[in-house]
Amino acid sequence: MRRVGTDEWSGLAMLVVAVAVAGPGLFGAIGTTIARGWWIVLFGCYLVALLVSVATRVSRLVRFAAFAATVAAAWALLLTASTLGLLPVLLVLTAAVSVYVVPLPVGLAVVVANTLVITFGAASMTRAPADGVMLLIFYLLIQVATLLSSVTLLREQRMRRELAEAHVELQAASVLLSDSAATAERLRISRELHDLIGHQLTVLTLELETARHLEGPALRTHLERADQVARELLGDVRATVGRLRTESPDLEQALRRVTQDLPGLDVTIEVSPTVRVDEDDSAAFVRATQEIVTNTIRHADARTLRISVTGDEREIVLDARDDGRGAPEPTLGNGLRGLGERFAALGGELSVDGGDGFRVTARVPAR
Repeated sequence: MRRVGTDEWSGLAMLVVAVAVAGPGLFGAIGTTIARGWWIVLFGCYLVALLVSVATRVSRLVRFAAFAATVAAAWALLLTASTLGLLPVLLVLTAAVSVYVVPLPVGLAVVVANTLVITFGAASMTRAPADGVMLLIFYLLIQVATLLSSVTLLREQRMRRELAEAHVELQAASVLLSDSAATAERLRISRELHDLIGHQLTVLTLELETARHLEGPALRTHLERADQVARELLGDVRATVGRLRTESPDLEQALRRVTQDLPGLDVTIEVSPTVRVDEDDSAAFVRATQEIVTNTIRHADARTLRISVTGDEREIVLDARDDGRGAPEPTLGNGLRGLGERFAALGGELSVDGGDGFRVTARVPAR
């Protein structure tokens, strides 16, 4: 289940404010120039259009149309009421959400148009000109303030998203560099073990083989034992070298490093204890996680992301799924296409599903 975030709470607060300021008209405390039932229907249309205009799971064209309907409904509500009261707050709300739907210049134009509507309403309902002027100045400043506050909030959200993307990229690069350095160190140690100890033990074995042909049964017995020990030690050294060369990277730790400390996105990593990957497969899964997390932050509007890695004797599977808006017909960008090519080169494949949330599945053969 998706968690309720600050965006949802702010939307709820916006609805409460809208209902509160329209309450006198809804319950008959102020008069309307149209039938009250139609005025209530008009307010309902305003609320629905307002919600659709800020929804993230509908097309941009639908949001534009809904915002236009929101502005028109707010004007109609204001002009069909017998007194302004707090109804201009509805126009303030439309100005606040405008930057989420239309460019800033269009939002400023909406503020100007809203002010003209308030001017017309105040001229017909307010007797004292000074009161009308103060009312206009007040609501004009409130609209500009809320508009600029929304712009600042959007810029901050965009900067946090870009910072999170850069964080994921840097973490992934750090993990891959660490794995590469660890692999290089293992190879260096294995070469030194083989060149130094292995060479010395080989010489010892040859010397003992020569001594075997010397006279004396007791000497022969001891030499054979020493020969056996030396051969076993040489085998142990070679086995140790082999393990150093083929030691599997810690995939779970690598993926956790890539996804740690992401603002606004809760990432869960689960790697089966039976999964064993080599360096190439580990690098592919790290890059896949990086791309998946980046796309989730950038496009999905998700709160949670679950990544699991499981495996059997045939294949190893990475499955990632978020709780975002998804995409019925997902279009692969350069990043996902590049990942598909990377996994294909390893003998595997990558697939995406944009139905309920967004899901990415990557497979490689078990080594």
